[in-house]
Amino acid sequence: MSRVSIADSAEWLGAAELQRLLAVLSERGEEARVAGGAVRNTLLGEAAGDIDIATTCLPDETIARAGRAGFKTVPTGYEHGTITVVAGGKAYEVTSLRADIETDGRRAKVRFGRDWQADAARRDFTINALYATAEGEVIDLVGGLADIETRTVRFIGDAEERIREDYLRILRFFRFFARYGSGRPDAEGLKACARLKQGLDGLSAERVWAELKKLLAATDPSRALLWMRQASVLSRILPESEKWGIDGIHGLIEAERDLGWAPDPLLRLASIIPPDPVRIAPMAQRLKLANAERDRLAAWAATPAVAPTTTETELAKLAYRAGREGFEDRLRLALASARARAAGDDKAMVEAGGFYRLKKFLDGWTAPKFPLGGTDLVELGIPAGPKMGNALRDLEEMWIDSGFRLERSELIDEAERMKRELLG
Repeated sequence: MSRVSIADSAEWLGAAELQRLLAVLSERGEEARVAGGAVRNTLLGEAAGDIDIATTCLPDETIARAGRAGFKTVPTGYEHGTITVVAGGKAYEVTSLRADIETDGRRAKVRFGRDWQADAARRDFTINALYATAEGEVIDLVGGLADIETRTVRFIGDAEERIREDYLRILRFFRFFARYGSGRPDAEGLKACARLKQGLDGLSAERVWAELKKLLAATDPSRALLWMRQASVLSRILPESEKWGIDGIHGLIEAERDLGWAPDPLLRLASIIPPDPVRIAPMAQRLKLANAERDRLAAWAATPAVAPTTTETELAKLAYRAGREGFEDRLRLALASARARAAGDDKAMVEAGGFYRLKKFLDGWTAPKFPLGGTDLVELGIPAGPKMGNALRDLEEMWIDSGFRLERSELIDEAERMKRELLG
């Protein structure tokens, strides 16, 4: 067991309410420690994020002690020993020490206890099983500190055993590698993920997409996606990527970095799947994407590719007719692809310039409002009904074709002409 201190680097540890909560949970022979991600991130020099606490107190005792201290408690995961305690306006998840007594690859039945070693052993990766006392002393029971030093994502104990406890850990392995890993993935972990990938089929779509989305949100998920493809894990959860490949994401990551684009998990997903509406719809249904996510991908897939020589006026017409969102995604991916090829290809460099020009235009473009409506045609004497609808559509098309330049008066003159034709 190795010990170091984060007292000087963990500013969050000095919060008065957190210290008071740790103190009340450690009275009369019990003990409480900060566990997991906050300790890991602090050791890596990153923001702590959520602060979770592990304690020898049973759930009811946690509720009683926190309540007596004046803190609000919510039994968010009572059956698994987790109580959310709100202290000083901040929520802390407090979980009783536990050990798994039965698992089925998706969920576990647990037994509460007082054994810190057993609690650490049931966690997924060594870097996630570190504890810190109220004074900042780090308790390492599984070799996590050494793996922090080398940025190695390693399963605790036997990798296959950890995965069989919850097959989502396959995706978590690659997600944590994308976020924290360095070099190549741990060999035993990678082999175990490849051998047990069929277990992913039994997971709920919501859990799979949530984990994949987090992976795609990493600063640079390209290395993790490469190893997922090598292990045939990516094609297991995203068969649409199998024959399309993941090369497109490299240029997108580079464009994000160079052009200041925020990481966009959905655009990154689009970069590794074909823009095929026929395949997008079942994929969205299979992964149970949110409606907004589904609609955005569908719009991107249905939007025609834009040539870099397209004029701004023509792009405005296309975006007005089909909606701008699909073109925004198309242009970002086209620009990223052209930039990636530009280093050794003068033609690609020219293409990148064209796509950059079009994207800049679209970023500042607002769809104009058609200056006529049904009321205007009624006032001209054109009765409501199919003929009016057809007339409005024809007038709007004329307006679009003019580059949105036709004035309202000119459109009314044209409507007068249409009325004479319609009414004889």
